[in-house]
Amino acid sequence: MAQRLEVRKTYKLYLGGKFPRSESGRSYEVTDTKGRFLANAALASRKDARDAVVAARKAQPGWAGATAYNRGQVLYRVAEVMESRRGQLV
Repeated sequence: MAQRLEVRKTYKLYLGGKFPRSESGRSYEVTDTKGRFLANAALASRKDARDAVVAARKAQPGWAGATAYNRGQVLYRVAEVMESRRGQLV
């Protein structure tokens, strides 16, 4: 039986609702506490950080305009997703 080739995932940035590559195109390895490989992550540049700030400022009025109930629902759902992926996040 043929042996499967491991493909290492590279995670992109998340800016303004999209997943662009970092401006530099560079990435770094993410490892667990025992040094085992988990994934590759995009290495953001200063321009990427500025773009993130611009996207956050653009999104802020919409977030501020949402009701407290809606914001609570979003945050609760984020907490649920994080809890379901606890093993990956710890």
